Amino acid sequence: MAEGIAWSENEIGELTAKVKALKASMGRVIIGQENVIDSLIICLLAGGHALVEGVPGLGKTLLVKSLSQATELDFHRVQFTPDLMPSDIVGTEILEEDHATRKREFRFQQGPVFTQVLLADEINRAPPKTQSALLEAMQERSVTFAGQTHKLPKPFFVLATQNPIEQAGTYPLPEAQLDRFLLRIDVVYPSEEEEIMMVSATTHAGLKDAEPVMDVATLLRLQQLVRDIEIGDHLVAYATRLVRATRPVLTTVPAVKKHIGWGAGPRAGQALVLASKARALMQGRLAVTRDDIAAMLLPVLAHRVLRNFEAEADGIAIADILKALREHIRPD
Repeated sequence: MAEGIAWSENEIGELTAKVKALKASMGRVIIGQENVIDSLIICLLAGGHALVEGVPGLGKTLLVKSLSQATELDFHRVQFTPDLMPSDIVGTEILEEDHATRKREFRFQQGPVFTQVLLADEINRAPPKTQSALLEAMQERSVTFAGQTHKLPKPFFVLATQNPIEQAGTYPLPEAQLDRFLLRIDVVYPSEEEEIMMVSATTHAGLKDAEPVMDVATLLRLQQLVRDIEIGDHLVAYATRLVRATRPVLTTVPAVKKHIGWGAGPRAGQALVLASKARALMQGRLAVTRDDIAAMLLPVLAHRVLRNFEAEADGIAIADILKALREHIRPD
């Protein structure tokens, strides 16, 4: 563990047991999608935000709701639409009158962003002005309105969903906002067996709520433990080299030079290390390995690396480019 940080074996054991209980509680509600549940918990433990992408009907909203239930976190859902205004998210000032003194004054009324888990459903359906209202909240964990800064609750976790097949009437998220998401999580179709179980469960008594297994204090302690997970200097250097190699002007990777128009910024390196630490803890380890970095490379970089026109025309996937990157860049 990090030098100067005191973690007893008993406390570490209790905290890791809570992580396993969280996964089990969500698994009783969400049928299949184990990798998605793992990624969501990794994002939560690392203190980041998640961009969840998948076609309708795969349980994205249920996934987020079950996470908030299992962790006893406050939960708000906002359906993003073309007419949604920034004040509908962050809040607004209302004029109040004291009936005794007849004195009038403005009071800030908090919007749904003042919660611990915010589901921004179909975030790309709102115009850029409304999307950008989340930028300060996601990065600074605060909201500034009329010159006053209001702190958001701790922890604060944004999960935004996107539908990849309905692009009419959507506004793609700008790179600056995409970079605020720690991970992009792809929700895929379930297997045939899992889909049968899903149909059966939801057409009988219905699914139960997730059982609460973790309180806020425990979660905050886990997030602190993730920061103290050990990672060797050579692995930090490896993660940094991987991120730098996504930049066409710097890279020696042929696939990147040919197919990438814009690479990842320095925030991607921080995200890769943090996500790798959280994955190590999920696996019951107190130190990061090369496998952790390799496993988190795609969800950390998929939304931060932009393909050029040639790659899009040829149908070259980001996953294929990052696989070539991982094979080319080796740790010392």
